Amino acid sequence: MSRAYTDFPRALEDPAVSVVLQSELDPGLVREWDQCVIDHPGADITQHVGWGRLRSSVGFEPSFLLAFRGARLVGGAQLLRRQVRLAGGIGYLPYGPLIFAEDGRAEVRDALCTALRDLSWLGLSALFIQPPDGAHDITNELYDLGFRPSEAGIAPRASTRIDLTQPEQELKAGLGRKLRRWTNRWEQRGVRVRQGGEGDLPLLAELLEQTAERHGFKPLSLSYLRRLYRELAPGGRAKLFVGEIDGDPVAASLMTACGGVLKTRVSGFERSRSTLELRAPAAVRWSAIRWAKANGFDYFDFGGISERSTDALLSGERVDTAALPGPDQFKISFGGSAYRYPTPVELIGSPALRHAYHLSKHVPGADRVQSVLRAAFRGGLAAR
Repeated sequence: MSRAYTDFPRALEDPAVSVVLQSELDPGLVREWDQCVIDHPGADITQHVGWGRLRSSVGFEPSFLLAFRGARLVGGAQLLRRQVRLAGGIGYLPYGPLIFAEDGRAEVRDALCTALRDLSWLGLSALFIQPPDGAHDITNELYDLGFRPSEAGIAPRASTRIDLTQPEQELKAGLGRKLRRWTNRWEQRGVRVRQGGEGDLPLLAELLEQTAERHGFKPLSLSYLRRLYRELAPGGRAKLFVGEIDGDPVAASLMTACGGVLKTRVSGFERSRSTLELRAPAAVRWSAIRWAKANGFDYFDFGGISERSTDALLSGERVDTAALPGPDQFKISFGGSAYRYPTPVELIGSPALRHAYHLSKHVPGADRVQSVLRAAFRGGLAAR
């Protein structure tokens, strides 16, 4: 299906910008879209066609909002939607829309944002958007069109990342004091990190399950991890690193590569005494950082940190890292800088759904809508 948004030539000063909505892309356009996403600085893998196919395996339907100037693809977004009983089509857009054109950005932005506002044209009752890195102008434009700030949590709002353009000596100097010493000790203590393959996914699933049990979250299934790997690894968009102690695997991390960024997606480790004492999970992360630098990436991203940690790190004051959540302490020990994505936004067209959604945020015990949204948007299992 392909539908053109015909209001744009009348609404915009630049009539050459046109927008279409497509449920499927032909092979040539798939290659063009994916290449634009991969080349776009800071773009996230969630805009890759392979990610849409992955999410379709758990009940989501991908569609594409594409902006053209003549025959040239100048921007767009991969939308993910699912039908929710009594609510209709609920859509989310992680880290988009993307604008590929260096010239005429404002016209492309306005065209895409105007189309995103038209929920009936998109076939949606509600839409939740996390704009991409650095695209604060998109958030502001969506505000002007009636969107409002969202707390639905469709994607991490903040993270910490390391600038890989600096020399490795400076990367090492940025590590915490204890961690810096370990970089010279791992090999002699029998800690080795290797790149894994599909055969290591059961190991990752097992380690992830152990980690999830300790931290109280629902792990991704082995079938989902396999689908993720098969969709992204052949094009070099997924990398698996496995940490071993004397040949025994004890830690693993699956990462995605896009937009010049290697980003942590899924990590797990065995909580044994030797694993903790030898800091095997840190060895995995440090090896991935070094690999990313050697292969020309601009940043290494740790895949999200809490709002509390972000506030503390960006406050400009001295941070007591011991008071922060344990996973964030681990990420911060590698140095790097905290950053926030532009404010996420939402638009809910149905008055009944809007009322239920507001109620879920403000009435104790009525948070079912919020929990369903978070499970649907951020989980690897089908939403309930």
